[in-house]
Formats: sequence, C-alpha cells, structure tokens
Amino acid sequence: MWRLYHYSLCPFSRKVRLALAEKSVPTELVGEHPWEGRDAFLALNPAGQTPVVTSASEDVVLADSTAILEYFEETVRDSPLMGSGPLERAEVRRVIAWFDQKFFAEVGVILLQERMWHRIITRQPPNTTLLRQAHQAVEGHLDYLEYLLDHRRWLGGSTFSLADIAAAAHVSVVDYLGGIDWKTHDLAKQWYSAIKSRPSFRPLLTERTAGLVPPNHYDKLDF
Repeated sequence: MWRLYHYSLCPFSRKVRLALAEKSVPTELVGEHPWEGRDAFLALNPAGQTPVVTSASEDVVLADSTAILEYFEETVRDSPLMGSGPLERAEVRRVIAWFDQKFFAEVGVILLQERMWHRIITRQPPNTTLLRQAHQAVEGHLDYLEYLLDHRRWLGGSTFSLADIAAAAHVSVVDYLGGIDWKTHDLAKQWYSAIKSRPSFRPLLTERTAGLVPPNHYDKLDF
C-alpha cells in the first residue's frame, strides 16, 4: 500500500492520484495543507510541496509529480500511460509540460491565489484584473486543446495517456473554482465529459473544499 500526501485543489496531486488509480495502484490518501509547513511533511519533502508518495513504512519517498509518475510507469507495467513509440511518448511529455507549466502559470495559480488563498486563508478580496487575465488565458488554452482534439483521438495521440490525465487534473481545479465557461467549447466539453466518466475520476467529483462551493455543473457527467 502506498500513501499519497495531497491537497485536493493541487492539480499536481490530482494528476498523481488519477494516474495511480488508472494503474490500479493501492493508495491511501493523506490530506496535507502544504502552506502549514508541518515538520513531518517537510522531512518527507523539504520543498514543502504536494504531492508526495511514500511506501507504508516510509522507507521509499517520492516527490514531484513528474518523478512520481515516471517511477510508477517504470515499475508498474499494467495500463501504460505514456503512449506507444518514442514519437508519441515525446508528444505526451510535451502536452504534460504545456499544462504543468504554461496552463498552470497563466490560469491555475492565479485562480488558486485569488479564489482559494485570498478567500479562505488571507480573507482578502480577489484581484479582478488578474481574474480577467486568467479568464482570457483559459479561452486560449481551451482553443488549443480543441485544436489537438481536431487532429487526434486523445491529447497525446491515439491512446488515452498521461497527457489527458495532466490536462484533466489542471482543468478540473480551474472548473471547481468557476474559471471555465463551457458554452463555446463543445469539443473540449466532450473530451472532459469522457474523462469525468472514468472510474478513476469520479471520486474527485464528490469531494469539496471547506469554504469553497464549486459550480452546479462541476460534478455532473452531462453538463
């Protein structure tokens, strides 16, 4: 049994959680607020960031979502998630980086700061200018997601992969925070609906963060 230290609105935690579920890796979830800086958590990951995965006895400690998922791709042969062939694997890695770096910097971290952090931690009003910038940016990212889906079945290529998992992890957090208008993105909506229907994803839809209520459509498969 592995133990996953995670924060429910951390997209990187969600990425690892979804991938481990897809690979049927037995996992115990341990909620962690990384901003609290618990000594026991810092002993596991001095960077103080989620996610962290440990063995039950904590003799194995894995930190950073990319490193964690590479470890399980190498050690758990069932349900491979990196695509087939070197070209597709390179494309899967590129799409993962797009969402982990570009999408998160331009959309995710802003909404987490303005709609989560300021609301339940600092009790400050959100910066409306930053929120407008994030809403504009998410439109461009969904356009790009739909461009990819116009040319292939899944985001990374012909098969469901970590590219879809990473994208869905980031999109789901932004969706929880009310950052997506799905009305003008039918293709992205169809893709996300298919992801939400997967058994690995359904538990996420039932979870709530205290003080933050998601939009009514958040947990609906047909939205």
